Amino acid sequence: MALEDAGGEVDRAISNDTPKGLAYENPFAGVPSFLRRTLTKDVTGFDLAIAGIPFDQAVTHRPGARFGPRAIREASTLMAGDTPYGWGYSPLDRFAVADAGDMAFDYARVSEIPGRIEAHVSGLIAQKAGVILLGGDHSVTLASLRAHAAQFGPLGLVQVDAHPDTWSDDADDRVDHGTIIYRAIKEGLIDPDRSVQIGTRVEVEAEAELGLHRIDARQMHREGVEAAAEAVTRRVADQPVYLSFDIDGLDPAFAPGTGTPVWGGLSTAQAGMFLRDLAGVNLVGADVVEVSPPYDHAGVTALAAAHIAYDLIALWGWNRR
Repeated sequence: MALEDAGGEVDRAISNDTPKGLAYENPFAGVPSFLRRTLTKDVTGFDLAIAGIPFDQAVTHRPGARFGPRAIREASTLMAGDTPYGWGYSPLDRFAVADAGDMAFDYARVSEIPGRIEAHVSGLIAQKAGVILLGGDHSVTLASLRAHAAQFGPLGLVQVDAHPDTWSDDADDRVDHGTIIYRAIKEGLIDPDRSVQIGTRVEVEAEAELGLHRIDARQMHREGVEAAAEAVTRRVADQPVYLSFDIDGLDPAFAPGTGTPVWGGLSTAQAGMFLRDLAGVNLVGADVVEVSPPYDHAGVTALAAAHIAYDLIALWGWNRR
């Protein structure tokens, strides 16, 4: 399909006869699957699945991330006809990527949500597909880590976030986006020695260090993206890595549509360079979370998240080309 054939493409998500290739459908029309990928619940035969988790009942401040997956998909239609900038290859031409839609759940049964997410992600992995999640608040990451650790063992974690999410919490029935890293370490899902938090810029009183390595926002600004990416790649080595990108890792100037914005964060330019400089890490799963469209302006946060998710696809595929 070439650009001059754009007039013949519509609703590619449900009508396309091939899972590969760029899409030239008008960005303002049609079914807005992520990057116009085939929309299917059966990802057998696909290399990678994009799945939405529209859940935001674990937030500590502003809600709205339940609308994140829909907004990210809509924003992604603008870039469906382009290869991701700076990667030197086209992951959509190389890999069969599916949009697995959103996970179904009863919003009133909050305590059941983590288990449902874990089962949902495990089901996609069982179909031999890699998984990238579109959140949803950051609590969805803990369940995804459980599913991925069950498959790959303890993971290295790269977390881009304004907050360390290490509040202590040992209650099994709590669902909280501020405790996920504490619990992931306590459960043995991630190896702190192979994990790095990027862009943090809040003080957490009486926080246990938990052995995590951090490159806070100030250090990133002072020493540069390249140094940060080199430090991360050295630490994670060639072991399985999960990357979680909380959109509030970006400065509110670039991502106002989020629940707990903190000034002094990364720019979108820094985020893009950082992800590209991670090329070669053994990425086995990822997510983009905390996009809250009700607080967005002109869709800039959703657009940033869509670019991040596209770069995550390219990063996932780098060692598999």
